[in-house]
Amino acid sequence: MSFPSSSSTQASSSSSSGLPRTEDEIQTAPPTPGSPHDGSDAPKHRRWVWVVVVLLIVGGIVLYRMHSSSEAASKSKDSSNQTVSVGVTAVQQRDVPFYLTGLGSVTAYNTVTVHTRVDGQIMKVFFTEGQFVHAGDVLIEIDPRPYQVALDQAQGQLAKDLASQNDARVDLARYQTLWQEGVIARQQVDTQQATVGQFDGAIQSDKAQIDSARLNLTYCRITSPTNGRVGLRLVDSGNIVHAADANGMLVITQIQPIAVVFTLPEDNLPQVVAQMKKGQLAVQAYSRDDNTKLADGKLLTIDNQIDQTTGTVKLKSEFDNRDSSLWPNQFVNIRLFLDVRKGAIVIPSAVIQSGAQGSFAYVISSDNKAEVRPIQVDFSEGNISVIRQGLNAGEQVVVDGADKLQSGAAVTTHQSSATSAPATNSSPELHP
Repeated sequence: MSFPSSSSTQASSSSSSGLPRTEDEIQTAPPTPGSPHDGSDAPKHRRWVWVVVVLLIVGGIVLYRMHSSSEAASKSKDSSNQTVSVGVTAVQQRDVPFYLTGLGSVTAYNTVTVHTRVDGQIMKVFFTEGQFVHAGDVLIEIDPRPYQVALDQAQGQLAKDLASQNDARVDLARYQTLWQEGVIARQQVDTQQATVGQFDGAIQSDKAQIDSARLNLTYCRITSPTNGRVGLRLVDSGNIVHAADANGMLVITQIQPIAVVFTLPEDNLPQVVAQMKKGQLAVQAYSRDDNTKLADGKLLTIDNQIDQTTGTVKLKSEFDNRDSSLWPNQFVNIRLFLDVRKGAIVIPSAVIQSGAQGSFAYVISSDNKAEVRPIQVDFSEGNISVIRQGLNAGEQVVVDGADKLQSGAAVTTHQSSATSAPATNSSPELHP
């Protein structure tokens, strides 16, 4: 039988007596089962804390989504109950001209760089820069005196050779008489006959020299080879010019009439050829911004080959250009009239909307609701478009406010200010 030691007896007695324990006693005393200092339940407590946190997060997410869905449904219900004010216009059926458009470059009918044919000093200039001249008008005069001297020399040589020819012919006549009388030999007659022939050749050469001198005198007065407009002059009075000069003295461009060369895709070529067989096609030239009409003309011809690098073909047109609205090397937009589409379905181009499935338009039904209608656009001309399929004449389509619509939305309508271009029943007039 064992007895407790004195130390344990003292600790027990101290604990049972209710006296406060010392710090050493507290540290060495074992924890009482079930007390807060017992570590057996700590891991379980932490796990329950994390479970509660996760449940709170999941619950918050579910509540947020339910709240967002209810708000969206509420907004959708409110929007479906609201009406949208839109501008509408009626689909029209009428005749519309059909054009092909292309980029063109204005080309002068004739461009002439005037050179001198003779060497000499410029004595006088008869034109002013920018002047319109006609074929045969005198432009520049070159000093004619050296060529006048050459003409006088040629004429003097001709007179001398004519006198010598007459003397040779008289001698030939005498030799022929003496030969017939047997006084001289036949050889002398033949020699004299050759002398006369030499003078005949000399006279022909003299006449050619005279013609050359007269031609040079003509070249001293430089005239315009064509009708056109004079550009900036390149020489002034007093300059010495030569026939071998690389640069000319002035440039003349014929701008009345004037030509425009433009291009079209090769896919349009069959249409153009088919219409050309029916008659002359009209052409209109517009400014680079495609807003200002510059001139009316006619189609002349089509180039004989297609440019493989661009897949286009060149066409040449002619314009009277009486008001000088077209200038060489000017870029213009060309509209080639092909025909008139009879009874075409026409709407303003602003009606057409684009989506993932292609072009569509909002059509207003009889109960004032917006309906999405797929459409096929044939072509656009200015601010109007011709519809191949999808719309009927008389239907109301939305022009203003389409960005606020969706299919089935209730609308209130007002007539839009957007209007289509006036109807065209005939082709553009061709000017001779």
